[in-house]
Amino acid sequence: MPLVLKRVEPARGATWLRDAFRLFLRRPLPFTMLFIVFMAAALGVSLLPFIGGLLQMMMPPLLSLGFMIASQSALLGERIHPSQFIEPLRGDPVRRRSLLLLCLIYGLSAVGILLLCQAIAGPAGAQFQDLMARGQASQAEVVTLLSDGGLQTALLVGLALGALLTVPFWHAPALVHWGGQGVGQALFSSTLAVWRSKGAFLVYGMTWFGLCLGFAIVVELLFGLLGTGDLGSLLVLPLGLMLSTVFYVSLLFTFNDSFGSADAGAGSATEAGS
Repeated sequence: MPLVLKRVEPARGATWLRDAFRLFLRRPLPFTMLFIVFMAAALGVSLLPFIGGLLQMMMPPLLSLGFMIASQSALLGERIHPSQFIEPLRGDPVRRRSLLLLCLIYGLSAVGILLLCQAIAGPAGAQFQDLMARGQASQAEVVTLLSDGGLQTALLVGLALGALLTVPFWHAPALVHWGGQGVGQALFSSTLAVWRSKGAFLVYGMTWFGLCLGFAIVVELLFGLLGTGDLGSLLVLPLGLMLSTVFYVSLLFTFNDSFGSADAGAGSATEAGS
């Protein structure tokens, strides 16, 4: 059964997030460990000389696809394991080449955006990166740097171009893996799907923003009233880890609503790899 592009109602955007939390809470530890393993692998890759940075920039498409495969396994009551990140590279050689080409295009695009933003930011950009890398920046130092016009422009350009880059790659890895589409077709289909369901994605983004803002306000008020603000800062890391993991779990639901269940394309993917 081939994957078919569908129009998604705006209200489904909030449902994607609800369903992602439900699925995450069924397997919180395996999903969280999956994310940690990938982040550790990305850090290890970045340490490679010469090409480490590029290889790290190429990994997000495999991260999103690996989580979609793992989420589908969880829905079917099957095991979640880190090898699902490389599972798509073990099958049909044509799809493997397409996935690797997608990763290369994404990585080169991300590097291009980064270099452009660095050029726009100028010296302030390097100072800001150094400040963040040290991890002990005071609020005054951060505010002073963020007041620089070049850095402000660079951040806005990076945000805008990063969002534009996300659109064609949102569904593309899954369309290659489950739909057997080529690189160009997958990028086009993903862009068309996001555009046709822009209302749902707008609600999805607004729901995420409201959720994150709500968490921040509750933590700030709760620990502020208790006079234990330092303890509140300790929650940032585990909370961020959980929300990041839930985000990647939600990707499968955006795909299933846009193209039909991943099961529809899984059979053809299995046949092509056999």
